[in-house]
Amino acid sequence: MSTLAHTMMTAARSADSGLATPGELDRYPYAEAPGTDRGTGWDTAEPDLGRVGRRTAGSRGRGLHGQLVQQLGQMIVSGDLGADRPLVPEEIGQRFEVSRTVVRESLRVLEAKGLVSARPNVGTRVRPVSDWNLLDPDIIEWRAYGPQRDDQRRELSELRWTIEPLAARLAAGHGREDVQQRLTDMVEIMGHALGQGDALTFARADNEFHSLLIRVAGNRMLEHLSGIVSAALHVSGGPVTGCERPNETSLAHHARIVDALAGGDGAAAEAAMRQLLTVHPEVERVVPAPREH
Repeated sequence: MSTLAHTMMTAARSADSGLATPGELDRYPYAEAPGTDRGTGWDTAEPDLGRVGRRTAGSRGRGLHGQLVQQLGQMIVSGDLGADRPLVPEEIGQRFEVSRTVVRESLRVLEAKGLVSARPNVGTRVRPVSDWNLLDPDIIEWRAYGPQRDDQRRELSELRWTIEPLAARLAAGHGREDVQQRLTDMVEIMGHALGQGDALTFARADNEFHSLLIRVAGNRMLEHLSGIVSAALHVSGGPVTGCERPNETSLAHHARIVDALAGGDGAAAEAAMRQLLTVHPEVERVVPAPREH
């Protein structure tokens, strides 16, 4: 029986009776889903000035240092802290009620992302968008929830259209049984989740499916981009691809990719991935016509 037929039967059984085995999905470890609450600018955060101790939504349990990075990063990307804005560590520490060490380490992380620069006799300042590392997963997420959300989501869709079909074609030449089994497992988990109406579990398994596929393509430069695809799958909205609406059609495309990989058919794997990444007919295509500049 093909992966597609097996998966569709599994989804149908799940819809009628729940999981085939109680607790089966619990074997798949998931991280906490990122929230959607966004930080506010200093000027609007009075009286407690967006205190970091309140745990920002995207901090993902990284402590005060991670929370401050999240807060400041969102403020810079949203434009609340504009280009060339001076960032005084003492002021940040007072406003967010954190230590000088937390501020220093947070600014160091933001500097590595290209968001700020620190120079002797000048201090730390916000850098222009042209200097940002736009492929950084955190910046992708921050842009996707800020004023640039439409551009960010379109750009991600276009980038995925370029990366993932090629990765699927290349992965068909790497017949590793462990990878094949893991991809099959992800499709089965997606089938169970679809039958139960569990969109969150579906999305998490989908995320691992796409990241794993890129990592086994045998191209280290493509592998380096797996974090971008993962970030893209976390930010829904904008042009909607087959991945972003859990349904039987999306599940079928994933299963066809697995079948093509098992058969070593790179062309079929690439075609199935392109079908998966094609947006639904009611919205514009993933790859629009060339834009006028």
